[in-house]
Amino acid sequence: MEKTQHNVRRVSVGGALLGALFIVFPAVAQAATMYFAPSSGTYAVGTSFTTSIYVSSADQAMNAASSIVTFPTDKLEVESISKSGSIFSLWVLEPGFSNAAGTINLEGIVLNPGFTGKGGKILTIRFRAKAAGNAPVSFSSGLVLVNDGKGSNILAGLGGANFTINPVKPGEPEPVVTPPKEPSGTPAGPQIRSSTHPDPNTWYAQNVAKFAWDVPKDVIGARISIDKDPSSIPTETLTTPIDSKELTVLGDGVWYFSVRLRNDKGWGGISRFKFQIDTTGPSLLELSEERTDATDPRGRFIIRAEDGASGIDHFEVRIANESPQIWKDDESHRYETPVLAPGTYTLIVKAVDRAGNSLEKSAEFTIQPLEAPVITDYPTDLRSGEILAVKGTTAYPGAEVDIYLRYESDEPKRTSVRSGEDGRFTFVAEDRVTSGIYTLWAVVTDDRGAKSGPSEKVTIAVERPVFLRFGTWAIGFLSIFIPLLALILLLIYLAWHWWHKFAILRRKVKKEINEAEQALHKAFDALKEAIGEQIRMLDLVKSKRELTKEEERIIKQLKKDLDHAERYVRKEIEDVEKEVRES
Repeated sequence: MEKTQHNVRRVSVGGALLGALFIVFPAVAQAATMYFAPSSGTYAVGTSFTTSIYVSSADQAMNAASSIVTFPTDKLEVESISKSGSIFSLWVLEPGFSNAAGTINLEGIVLNPGFTGKGGKILTIRFRAKAAGNAPVSFSSGLVLVNDGKGSNILAGLGGANFTINPVKPGEPEPVVTPPKEPSGTPAGPQIRSSTHPDPNTWYAQNVAKFAWDVPKDVIGARISIDKDPSSIPTETLTTPIDSKELTVLGDGVWYFSVRLRNDKGWGGISRFKFQIDTTGPSLLELSEERTDATDPRGRFIIRAEDGASGIDHFEVRIANESPQIWKDDESHRYETPVLAPGTYTLIVKAVDRAGNSLEKSAEFTIQPLEAPVITDYPTDLRSGEILAVKGTTAYPGAEVDIYLRYESDEPKRTSVRSGEDGRFTFVAEDRVTSGIYTLWAVVTDDRGAKSGPSEKVTIAVERPVFLRFGTWAIGFLSIFIPLLALILLLIYLAWHWWHKFAILRRKVKKEINEAEQALHKAFDALKEAIGEQIRMLDLVKSKRELTKEEERIIKQLKKDLDHAERYVRKEIEDVEKEVRES
């Protein structure tokens, strides 16, 4: 009879106590493991086999444990569970299972002084093989409480199991499979961990794998293996047990690293660690445009990619220099760009596999503009304060027409109107116009978001009223005449000022020249008297003795120079007097 934990509607005091202890007190030590033995085996469809759940707590006495076991319902079904030989003497809830949900539940207590040691059996499960394939059995949760008065959780690891179910060939009898048995007291399969490939379900672009595990003190040997078969048995024997291993230059694919430990009672359970390697980028990336209308504002592409190892995870898509966007293929392989303005673009697609390897390609595409609208009626000139109205037509009935109106060099203002069923549209400005130059043009947008280029720009001149124009002319005339008059008066004043300054300077110059003339007369008269004295002294000497030729020559030269200087000075004084009189 199938039992199911889900149908139990009572909550025991012991179960509530265990749950409370687990919530209130944190785990202070971790020294226990729960595992399956045997943890692997090959069986034919239709045969039955058993595996047991064990607990090891070598350092501390445990007195309670609970767990939920999961199995694939399409490959296995539970025929029975047995408590025979269990270390539990009291069950908080009777063990139960559900073949519909693929779960087995257990929760039990070991009375004082608790259990210390290795290979303490908890429960035996009898499975029946239903279909060919791999059938992993694992713990989805677990709890081992130490007998320390606090109920501390000491669970350090949960081992898994993986069974291979082979199909029965037509005409052959079903094989009789005797599952391997592990001697009592042998080491449990160690909990394997990896620093390079920590998550078994994640692909890594790293072909060097590192593993580590804990080795109990009584272990005297180890066996390891690396294989793509999840049910392989470790064959490389190490007489000195190791607690880590580095594997280099591995190929792409799904791998299984297995470890088995041995103590003086024999070889124990097998632990396997699955890891996945993909160092090669996608092998194929194809881009093909499927737009049929060149004015469609969305680029539409078929994107196909293939990756032989981990498979395609996502695509990074960007247009030209924009930031890339993540795109996930929904198996339709169809990608649409956002709405784009008319122009030529480059679509860049990067296919990324589950390990992060990538392949990139690009494709160029063009968004053609719609037919531009035409401005048909508009005023060529207006008076300030009047209303501006413009009419036009477009080839697209019921489309949105954006009217751009720019005054002088200001930024244009945009106003949207709708074209009628005949494609015609009318624009009336909200504000009255002011004097100046206006420029107007239109752009049409259809329901898809496709846009046209701008229409031909029209220019509208707005004039001021007559009285404002006359006032403006008068203001302009005065603004020129008054500064000009002021400039003329300033020039007259400056001319008079400089003439007055020059007259004063002229009088000063005449005075200085007269003074210089008088000083020159005095200086020349003094020089003439000094030279005459020298000549008289020589003449006196001549009356006493005969002068030498040199002395005669000096007398003649002095007289000649004196006459010449007197003529020159007199001429220069006359010229200065003449200049002064004329000025």
